[in-house]
Amino acid sequence: MMLTGCGVKKRIHPSGGPTQPESPTWHTCLIQGAKATVNVNGDKLSASVTMQTVRDSMLVISVIPMLGMEMVRFEATPFELIGINKLDGTYATTTYTEVNRKLVPTINWDVLQQLCSAELPTGSEQARLLYTLDDMTIEMTLVYPERKLDVPVRVTHQNVSRYKKVEIQQYFGR
Repeated sequence: MMLTGCGVKKRIHPSGGPTQPESPTWHTCLIQGAKATVNVNGDKLSASVTMQTVRDSMLVISVIPMLGMEMVRFEATPFELIGINKLDGTYATTTYTEVNRKLVPTINWDVLQQLCSAELPTGSEQARLLYTLDDMTIEMTLVYPERKLDVPVRVTHQNVSRYKKVEIQQYFGR
């Protein structure tokens, strides 16, 4: 018997006791053309999203709302988050600790990795997330196309030297 959830599989022995979770078998994951809808206090934005992940190392989320151009890019490692707004030429860096001071529920690397590899408990076809940040309600829905495992991905850090560094609060109107 096998139970699955959160991308982790557990085998149940005939004796009834679970064994240790199996390690995921993929190293890279690429999801192109996911449909993202973000609703912030009634303001809705829909965009195509590409997510590239190297397991336990780094992930890149490219938001492409129109004309096939990357407008916003999010990079994450197990320790740091970077947001790059290519429209206004700015970027901000932060840590999970800093973000989680105001975000409810909190977010961490494992949740982001599951989100970007279609392994959340909500299933591999769709993810729905709801957060609050101060007085803002952030609702996000992702509809996943088929994911590609162990294919080449481009998850190098964006060269931010041409962008102006701003405080993360600027992205949230704070």
